[in-house]
Amino acid sequence: MVIRISNLTKVYRRGAVPALDDVTLTIPHGTFGLLGPNGAGKTTLIKILSTQMDASSGNVTMDEFDLVKDRTEIRRRLGYLPQHFGTYPQLTAWEFLDYMAVLGGMHNRSSRLNRVEQALNEVGLYEARNRRSGTFSGGMMRRLGIAQTILTDPEFLIVDEPTVGLDPEERIRFRGILGRLSSDRAILISTHIVGDISSTCEDLAVLDTGRLIFRGSPGELISKADGKTWEVQVDDAGFEMLSRVFRVVTVNVEGDLMRLRMVGDGEPPADAEAVAPNLEDAYVYFVGGDTTGEIAA
Repeated sequence: MVIRISNLTKVYRRGAVPALDDVTLTIPHGTFGLLGPNGAGKTTLIKILSTQMDASSGNVTMDEFDLVKDRTEIRRRLGYLPQHFGTYPQLTAWEFLDYMAVLGGMHNRSSRLNRVEQALNEVGLYEARNRRSGTFSGGMMRRLGIAQTILTDPEFLIVDEPTVGLDPEERIRFRGILGRLSSDRAILISTHIVGDISSTCEDLAVLDTGRLIFRGSPGELISKADGKTWEVQVDDAGFEMLSRVFRVVTVNVEGDLMRLRMVGDGEPPADAEAVAPNLEDAYVYFVGGDTTGEIAA
């Protein structure tokens, strides 16, 4: 499935700044990343694509189907996992998926149970099928959410902030699941966590204040920060000075000093070391990001 978004605009009230402003974008088969800070318009775009909200203007097609005219057909081909996913905690994983499959129109018992088993295996939860979902960890709940989403074998899967709150092991596991699922469908991953994109997506877009400001590969985005990424050791005064000129990506405490990783167009200190940029550096450089970085001991 190929999703084509043309001149999409969303204004919530007359006179307000558009939440989406004339966005044109093609989402191809495979895993596609949607990056952007809070308020960028990611949630609005997801709500429109998942048929929860109408656009103010513009159009969306998924293959030959129009989002407005063919909404029922599109919903049959669409899977959506929101950031906050809930279940019936008293039901086991198997019972929950079986119930959701019935609600989804899968009334043939034999084929439905086969599909439930397959979905549990695909997300690595088959061995926990008889556990109540209320006892699941956050990572297991996210995997159960994906299992529900793929029950009807959707051609287009939308996943919102897939790894927020997960520990590193579950985050890696979840990214692997999405990578495997992308072999035969289009998957849109909306996130502010750059690692979710760098490890799973070959194509991405960046939204900022409702506008599409980048569309290309991770490598193309990284090239935006080439020759503009530096590391330097500074004291508190040096940090204050440099943070006014550069966008600080990370801060590591080294005794009484700090090692900054920063991006920007300014002239770096003489003792700053040029380093190869990564996707996070490029993202912070391109959209501004958090200019205070993260401090690590």
